[in-house]
Amino acid sequence: MTIQLETLSDFTLENCARVAWMGETVAISPVAMATMTAARARFLALIDRPDTVIYGVTSGYGQMAHLRFSPEERKAHAAKAPIAAAVAFGDPLPERVTRAMVFARLANFIEGHSAVSPQIAEAVARMLDGAALPKVSARGQGGAGEILSLTPLFRNLTQTHVLAEKDALSLINGSPAATALVADSALAASRRLDLTAEILALAAEAFNIPLTHFHPALDQLWNNPHDAWALQRLRALIGDGHGGARRAFQAPVSFRIIPRILGEARRALLEAETTASQSLAAVSDNPVILPPVGGHPLGLAISTGGYHNAQCPAAMDRLTAAYANLIIIAERLAAKLLDGAVSLLSPQLGLAEGHAMLGCLPMAMVGYGEEARMLCTATLLPGAESGGFGQNDVASPVFLAWLKQDRAGALLDAALASLTIICARAFAVERRPVPPALAALVADVNHDGEAFAILNLGHAERPQF
Repeated sequence: MTIQLETLSDFTLENCARVAWMGETVAISPVAMATMTAARARFLALIDRPDTVIYGVTSGYGQMAHLRFSPEERKAHAAKAPIAAAVAFGDPLPERVTRAMVFARLANFIEGHSAVSPQIAEAVARMLDGAALPKVSARGQGGAGEILSLTPLFRNLTQTHVLAEKDALSLINGSPAATALVADSALAASRRLDLTAEILALAAEAFNIPLTHFHPALDQLWNNPHDAWALQRLRALIGDGHGGARRAFQAPVSFRIIPRILGEARRALLEAETTASQSLAAVSDNPVILPPVGGHPLGLAISTGGYHNAQCPAAMDRLTAAYANLIIIAERLAAKLLDGAVSLLSPQLGLAEGHAMLGCLPMAMVGYGEEARMLCTATLLPGAESGGFGQNDVASPVFLAWLKQDRAGALLDAALASLTIICARAFAVERRPVPPALAALVADVNHDGEAFAILNLGHAERPQF
């Protein structure tokens, strides 16, 4: 399907998911094209006024902002493709992220705030038609804004289209990369949190915890909507349990605090979703073009710091911390399930020495957890000046925050896969039924319907999540 873009209200997290994750296309509506055309005409009239000073349009860039151009110099300056900033190299971003960057880029255009040439805006929209996008490095992004990432993303377009005044700035300024990165983080976290809740519920039932650990009364007593969501979700997944005798005394701390840790992860997810939603529908251009107002019949151009989205790194840092905590919980649950003296299940779940040792899985999970913990430093403003170019004296740390949460998420995936294998074995050994809401999850692990009756992890396929 094609998403029609007409106003900023069309830049939603849902539409971003459709474009970035599902490969849908976009089209700029006739109304938006008319809006951009009118804004462009006012802008061209504005820059023809001899007293107009607009950064990067009637002046140079960065440390050359003090220069003032004649009309001829202005046009020659605008026609130069911005290629000098395509310097970062390293691991490329996934294409779903670069698609989100292109989608977010259009937000500055759609209501005329960038005054971009309408044909350039249409060319950006066509980048989402299905052709492979240019590679953008996830590393080396230490620029004061996002020009190091946006320049390679739009480089081909700038070399195949004639650029007029401000077109280049409209492509590489603002903060669409930060928006795309936090939106990607939120979309991944939403899917990951659903799966995490299922696996933690599976572990709790495999351990045969007292169901009172997730008692409905706690929804109100804990006075926290995120914890209440976790409690309700866990109860729904476990249901009435297996119907037999349950553990007569409390389970270890790691089991009892599952709702608390899961609830905090949901808080981090909602913060990321809120930040992404706000950023997608925001105008972050620099300079930004305001519509006619008061004594400015042609509008007004103002320089801003919109290219630095400080909320995005903070939101992604919370996800990283949530993932690290969930890995620690998953590892503790796995170890306790295997410890017969604690779980009251068969020691090592009935796997004798000389056969597959499930106990090695928690060892690996310790490694995942320790790596995730190392990623949990706060993503602060970089201590070094960004390139030493006078005006460009503070870099944006948003790519660093995304890299950390992306890696921590992959580590959580590995920990959850390991825990699920152990849970499946526990149900098989105890011959207890799996809760209906979790049966499909266990079936994905037990490919042949027999829960690892003879298990050799050296040759078993890794569960697909």
